[in-house]
Amino acid sequence: MNITRCLHTAILVTDLEQAEYFYGTVLGLERCDRALKFPGAWYEVNGYQIHLMVGAPAALNNREKWGRNRHIAFAVADLEAAKAQLHTHGCPIQLSASGRAAIFSQDPDGNVIELSQL
Repeated sequence: MNITRCLHTAILVTDLEQAEYFYGTVLGLERCDRALKFPGAWYEVNGYQIHLMVGAPAALNNREKWGRNRHIAFAVADLEAAKAQLHTHGCPIQLSASGRAAIFSQDPDGNVIELSQL
């Protein structure tokens, strides 16, 4: 097997409208114009796609350290600006326990999002 690249990540959400607001407005991801035969939406960041699908998300296994749960990580140019954006929209934030320049947040369904300044 020779895997050449990642194509997309599927994220389960219960309220598609709330999820679209979070991923499109709060995170600022670009929506893809792709037709679906079921409730969901596609977003893209630099050639990588995020697929929102209506379903029951998994519960957090580790409530103390969000980064030790299933999560998707994004690189950001300015971590302080990302924190400010999340605060503006009332999103929860947890600093990385490692001390590196990274924070964790959650979408409206509790799916964990990592934002790292590289």
